[in-house]
Amino acid sequence: MRIIEAAQITEAVAQLAIKANYYLNPDLYEALVKGREMEESPIGKEIFEILIKNAEIAREEEMAICQDTGMAVVFMEIGQDVHIVGGNLEDAVNAGVAKGYLEGYLRKSVVEEPLFNRVNTKNNTPAVIHVSIVPGDKVKIVLAPKGFGSENMSALRMFKPSDGIEAIKKFVVDTVVNAGSNPCPPIVIGIGIGGTMEKAALLAKKALIRPLNIRNSHPQYAALEQELLELVNNTGIGPQGLGGRITALAVNIEWFPTHIAGLPVAININCHATRHAEIEL
Repeated sequence: MRIIEAAQITEAVAQLAIKANYYLNPDLYEALVKGREMEESPIGKEIFEILIKNAEIAREEEMAICQDTGMAVVFMEIGQDVHIVGGNLEDAVNAGVAKGYLEGYLRKSVVEEPLFNRVNTKNNTPAVIHVSIVPGDKVKIVLAPKGFGSENMSALRMFKPSDGIEAIKKFVVDTVVNAGSNPCPPIVIGIGIGGTMEKAALLAKKALIRPLNIRNSHPQYAALEQELLELVNNTGIGPQGLGGRITALAVNIEWFPTHIAGLPVAININCHATRHAEIEL
Protein backbone atom coordinates (compact mmCIF):
# COMPACT_ATOMS: atom_id res chain seq x y z
CA MET A 1 0.00 0.00 0.00
CA ARG A 2 1.37 3.41 -1.02
CA ILE A 3 0.39 6.52 0.89
CA ILE A 4 -0.25 9.80 -0.97
CA GLU A 5 -1.13 12.99 0.87
CA ALA A 6 -4.18 14.91 -0.28
CA ALA A 7 -2.04 18.06 -0.17
CA GLN A 8 0.23 16.54 -2.83
CA ILE A 9 -2.78 16.10 -5.12
CA THR A 10 -3.85 19.70 -4.47
CA GLU A 11 -0.44 21.05 -5.45
CA ALA A 12 -0.26 18.86 -8.55
CA VAL A 13 -3.71 19.98 -9.76
CA ALA A 14 -2.81 23.64 -9.17
CA GLN A 15 0.29 23.31 -11.34
CA LEU A 16 -1.66 21.46 -14.05
CA ALA A 17 -4.28 24.22 -14.18
CA ILE A 18 -1.59 26.79 -14.88
CA LYS A 19 0.41 24.61 -17.26
CA ALA A 20 -2.62 23.62 -19.33
CA ASN A 21 -3.70 27.23 -19.77
CA TYR A 22 -0.24 28.69 -20.46
CA TYR A 23 1.48 26.13 -22.65
CA LEU A 24 -0.03 24.66 -25.80
CA ASN A 25 0.78 20.96 -26.10
CA PRO A 26 3.49 20.14 -28.68
CA ASP A 27 1.14 18.02 -30.81
CA LEU A 28 -1.32 20.95 -31.03
CA TYR A 29 1.43 23.40 -31.90
CA GLU A 30 2.76 21.07 -34.60
CA ALA A 31 -0.76 20.65 -35.98
CA LEU A 32 -1.11 24.43 -36.28
CA VAL A 33 2.19 24.66 -38.13
CA LYS A 34 1.14 21.85 -40.46
CA GLY A 35 -2.26 23.47 -40.92
CA ARG A 36 -0.61 26.74 -41.97
CA GLU A 37 1.31 24.84 -44.65
CA MET A 38 -1.77 23.00 -45.92
CA GLU A 39 -4.21 25.92 -45.83
CA GLU A 40 -4.97 27.30 -49.30
CA SER A 41 -6.84 30.46 -48.31
CA PRO A 42 -4.65 33.57 -47.84
CA ILE A 43 -6.77 34.80 -44.94
CA GLY A 44 -6.74 31.28 -43.52
CA LYS A 45 -2.94 31.23 -43.60
CA GLU A 46 -2.90 34.59 -41.85
CA ILE A 47 -5.17 33.26 -39.11
CA PHE A 48 -2.87 30.28 -38.59
CA GLU A 49 0.03 32.71 -38.25
CA ILE A 50 -1.86 34.61 -35.57
CA LEU A 51 -2.79 31.43 -33.67
CA ILE A 52 0.80 30.20 -33.73
CA LYS A 53 2.11 33.57 -32.57
CA ASN A 54 -0.52 33.68 -29.83
CA ALA A 55 0.61 30.29 -28.52
CA GLU A 56 4.24 31.43 -28.58
CA ILE A 57 3.47 34.65 -26.68
CA ALA A 58 1.46 32.71 -24.07
CA ARG A 59 4.37 30.32 -23.55
CA GLU A 60 7.08 32.97 -23.43
CA GLU A 61 5.16 35.49 -21.32
CA GLU A 62 3.49 32.83 -19.16
CA MET A 63 -0.08 33.94 -19.65
CA ALA A 64 -3.30 32.27 -20.71
CA ILE A 65 -3.56 31.12 -24.32
CA CYS A 66 -7.24 32.20 -24.34
CA GLN A 67 -9.30 34.49 -22.13
CA ASP A 68 -11.80 31.67 -21.63
CA THR A 69 -9.77 29.47 -19.30
CA GLY A 70 -12.63 27.03 -19.15
CA MET A 71 -14.26 24.78 -16.63
CA ALA A 72 -11.70 22.36 -15.23
CA VAL A 73 -12.31 18.76 -16.27
CA VAL A 74 -10.12 16.36 -14.31
CA PHE A 75 -9.46 12.73 -15.23
CA MET A 76 -7.84 10.62 -12.53
CA GLU A 77 -6.50 7.07 -12.73
CA ILE A 78 -5.91 5.90 -9.17
CA GLY A 79 -3.97 2.74 -8.52
CA GLN A 80 -5.83 0.25 -6.34
CA ASP A 81 -2.76 0.04 -4.09
CA VAL A 82 -2.89 3.76 -3.27
CA HIS A 83 -4.28 5.12 -0.03
CA ILE A 84 -4.99 8.86 0.06
CA VAL A 85 -4.65 10.44 3.49
CA GLY A 86 -4.97 13.90 4.96
CA GLY A 87 -8.21 14.90 3.30
CA ASN A 88 -11.05 14.08 0.93
CA LEU A 89 -10.03 13.42 -2.69
CA GLU A 90 -12.68 15.64 -4.27
CA ASP A 91 -11.90 18.47 -1.86
CA ALA A 92 -8.19 18.12 -2.65
CA VAL A 93 -8.82 18.39 -6.40
CA ASN A 94 -11.09 21.41 -6.03
CA ALA A 95 -8.58 23.10 -3.72
CA GLY A 96 -5.97 22.59 -6.44
CA VAL A 97 -8.20 24.08 -9.12
CA ALA A 98 -8.90 27.12 -6.91
CA LYS A 99 -5.20 27.55 -6.13
CA GLY A 100 -4.12 27.25 -9.74
CA TYR A 101 -6.75 29.61 -11.11
CA LEU A 102 -6.08 32.22 -8.43
CA GLU A 103 -2.28 32.08 -8.55
CA GLY A 104 -2.21 31.80 -12.35
CA TYR A 105 -4.52 34.82 -12.81
CA LEU A 106 -6.87 32.66 -14.83
CA ARG A 107 -10.45 33.76 -15.50
CA LYS A 108 -13.00 32.29 -13.13
CA SER A 109 -15.99 31.17 -15.17
CA VAL A 110 -18.01 28.79 -12.98
CA VAL A 111 -21.38 29.71 -11.49
CA GLU A 112 -22.60 28.00 -8.34
CA GLU A 113 -26.03 27.01 -9.67
CA PRO A 114 -26.89 26.69 -13.36
CA LEU A 115 -30.45 27.98 -13.66
CA PHE A 116 -31.82 30.15 -10.84
CA ASN A 117 -28.80 31.63 -9.08
CA ARG A 118 -25.94 32.05 -11.53
CA VAL A 119 -23.47 33.61 -9.08
CA ASN A 120 -19.76 33.19 -9.82
CA THR A 121 -17.93 30.92 -7.36
CA LYS A 122 -14.87 33.21 -7.79
CA ASN A 123 -12.31 30.39 -7.88
CA ASN A 124 -13.48 28.29 -10.87
CA THR A 125 -14.64 25.41 -8.70
CA PRO A 126 -16.08 22.88 -8.59
CA ALA A 127 -14.23 20.87 -11.20
CA VAL A 128 -15.83 18.04 -13.17
CA ILE A 129 -13.98 14.98 -11.88
CA HIS A 130 -13.82 11.52 -13.46
CA VAL A 131 -12.09 8.78 -11.46
CA SER A 132 -10.99 5.33 -12.64
CA ILE A 133 -9.47 2.66 -10.41
CA VAL A 134 -6.56 0.89 -12.11
CA PRO A 135 -3.88 -1.62 -11.09
CA GLY A 136 -0.73 -0.32 -9.41
CA ASP A 137 0.34 2.30 -6.89
CA LYS A 138 0.41 5.45 -9.00
CA VAL A 139 -2.01 8.33 -9.50
CA LYS A 140 -2.30 9.86 -12.97
CA ILE A 141 -4.04 13.22 -13.23
CA VAL A 142 -5.07 14.92 -16.48
CA LEU A 143 -6.57 18.41 -16.29
CA ALA A 144 -8.36 19.72 -19.36
CA PRO A 145 -9.79 23.27 -19.20
CA LYS A 146 -12.92 23.28 -21.37
CA GLY A 147 -14.08 26.58 -22.81
CA PHE A 148 -17.77 26.82 -23.60
CA GLY A 149 -17.60 28.45 -27.01
CA SER A 150 -16.78 24.95 -28.21
CA GLU A 151 -18.57 22.97 -25.48
CA ASN A 152 -21.87 24.60 -26.45
CA MET A 153 -21.48 23.24 -29.99
CA SER A 154 -21.27 19.61 -28.89
CA ALA A 155 -24.03 17.09 -29.54
CA LEU A 156 -25.30 13.61 -28.67
CA ARG A 157 -27.64 11.31 -30.52
CA MET A 158 -29.04 7.89 -29.73
CA PHE A 159 -29.00 6.13 -33.09
CA LYS A 160 -30.53 2.75 -33.83
CA PRO A 161 -28.06 0.13 -35.04
CA SER A 162 -29.87 0.06 -38.39
CA ASP A 163 -29.01 3.74 -38.95
CA GLY A 164 -25.46 2.65 -39.68
CA ILE A 165 -22.20 4.41 -40.36
CA GLU A 166 -23.50 6.84 -42.99
CA ALA A 167 -25.89 8.36 -40.46
CA ILE A 168 -22.98 8.88 -38.08
CA LYS A 169 -20.91 10.60 -40.76
CA LYS A 170 -23.81 12.92 -41.58
CA PHE A 171 -24.33 13.66 -37.88
CA VAL A 172 -20.70 14.69 -37.47
CA VAL A 173 -20.63 16.91 -40.55
CA ASP A 174 -24.00 18.49 -39.73
CA THR A 175 -22.83 19.24 -36.18
CA VAL A 176 -19.69 20.95 -37.46
CA VAL A 177 -21.63 22.96 -40.06
CA ASN A 178 -24.14 24.04 -37.42
CA ALA A 179 -21.26 25.10 -35.16
CA GLY A 180 -19.73 27.27 -37.87
CA SER A 181 -17.32 29.81 -36.44
CA ASN A 182 -18.58 29.54 -32.85
CA PRO A 183 -16.00 27.02 -31.57
CA CYS A 184 -13.06 29.03 -33.02
CA PRO A 185 -11.88 26.68 -35.77
CA PRO A 186 -9.64 24.99 -36.67
CA ILE A 187 -11.23 22.60 -34.21
CA VAL A 188 -10.43 19.23 -32.71
CA ILE A 189 -13.35 16.80 -32.70
CA GLY A 190 -13.73 14.11 -30.05
CA ILE A 191 -16.26 11.39 -30.82
CA GLY A 192 -17.56 8.72 -28.46
CA ILE A 193 -19.35 5.70 -29.90
CA GLY A 194 -21.05 3.02 -27.82
CA GLY A 195 -21.81 2.40 -24.18
CA THR A 196 -24.81 4.32 -22.86
CA MET A 197 -25.79 7.97 -23.24
CA GLU A 198 -23.42 9.22 -20.53
CA LYS A 199 -20.63 6.82 -21.50
CA ALA A 200 -20.62 8.05 -25.10
CA ALA A 201 -20.31 11.65 -23.87
CA LEU A 202 -17.44 10.72 -21.57
CA LEU A 203 -15.68 8.87 -24.38
CA ALA A 204 -15.98 11.95 -26.61
CA LYS A 205 -14.43 14.12 -23.90
CA LYS A 206 -11.61 11.65 -23.32
CA ALA A 207 -10.95 11.47 -27.06
CA LEU A 208 -9.90 15.13 -26.97
CA ILE A 209 -6.94 14.42 -24.69
CA ARG A 210 -5.44 11.79 -26.99
CA PRO A 211 -2.42 13.22 -28.90
CA LEU A 212 -3.44 14.34 -32.36
CA ASN A 213 -0.70 12.31 -34.03
CA ILE A 214 -1.95 9.00 -32.58
CA ARG A 215 -4.77 7.26 -34.41
CA ASN A 216 -7.22 4.80 -32.88
CA SER A 217 -5.60 1.38 -32.44
CA HIS A 218 -8.58 -0.29 -34.17
CA PRO A 219 -7.90 -0.01 -37.94
CA GLN A 220 -11.52 0.57 -38.91
CA TYR A 221 -11.96 3.37 -36.40
CA ALA A 222 -8.61 4.83 -37.46
CA ALA A 223 -9.83 4.88 -41.07
CA LEU A 224 -13.11 6.48 -39.97
CA GLU A 225 -11.18 9.21 -38.11
CA GLN A 226 -9.34 10.08 -41.32
CA GLU A 227 -12.47 9.95 -43.46
CA LEU A 228 -14.39 12.21 -41.08
CA LEU A 229 -11.50 14.68 -41.00
CA GLU A 230 -11.60 14.91 -44.79
CA LEU A 231 -15.39 15.32 -44.82
CA VAL A 232 -15.23 18.09 -42.21
CA ASN A 233 -12.44 19.89 -44.04
CA ASN A 234 -14.46 19.72 -47.25
CA THR A 235 -17.16 21.90 -45.66
CA GLY A 236 -15.07 25.00 -46.42
CA ILE A 237 -15.75 26.61 -43.02
CA GLY A 238 -12.04 27.20 -42.58
CA PRO A 239 -10.00 28.93 -39.87
CA GLN A 240 -12.21 31.09 -37.64
CA GLY A 241 -15.11 30.38 -40.00
CA LEU A 242 -13.76 32.68 -42.70
CA GLY A 243 -13.41 30.01 -45.36
CA GLY A 244 -10.57 27.71 -46.22
CA ARG A 245 -9.29 24.17 -46.39
CA ILE A 246 -8.61 23.42 -42.71
CA THR A 247 -11.71 23.42 -40.53
CA ALA A 248 -10.46 20.69 -38.18
CA LEU A 249 -6.97 19.65 -37.08
CA ALA A 250 -8.01 16.14 -36.08
CA VAL A 251 -10.88 13.77 -35.38
CA ASN A 252 -10.34 11.36 -32.48
CA ILE A 253 -12.75 8.50 -31.83
CA GLU A 254 -13.07 6.37 -28.70
CA TRP A 255 -15.50 3.44 -28.55
CA PHE A 256 -17.03 1.05 -26.03
CA PRO A 257 -19.28 -2.03 -26.23
CA THR A 258 -22.97 -1.23 -26.28
CA HIS A 259 -26.45 -2.75 -26.08
CA ILE A 260 -27.83 -4.79 -28.99
CA ALA A 261 -30.59 -2.20 -29.47
CA GLY A 262 -28.46 0.93 -29.36
CA LEU A 263 -25.79 3.01 -31.07
CA PRO A 264 -25.04 6.08 -28.93
CA VAL A 265 -22.82 8.73 -30.56
CA ALA A 266 -21.51 11.86 -28.85
CA ILE A 267 -19.53 14.69 -30.41
CA ASN A 268 -17.42 16.96 -28.22
CA ILE A 269 -15.89 19.87 -30.10
CA ASN A 270 -12.86 21.80 -28.94
CA CYS A 271 -11.22 24.92 -30.30
CA HIS A 272 -7.75 25.11 -31.83
CA ALA A 273 -6.32 25.31 -28.29
CA THR A 274 -7.32 21.86 -27.07
CA ARG A 275 -5.66 22.37 -23.69
CA HIS A 276 -4.67 19.64 -21.28
CA ALA A 277 -1.77 18.74 -19.01
CA GLU A 278 -0.96 15.62 -17.04
CA ILE A 279 1.20 14.31 -14.21
CA GLU A 280 1.84 10.97 -12.56
CA LEU A 281 2.35 10.84 -8.81
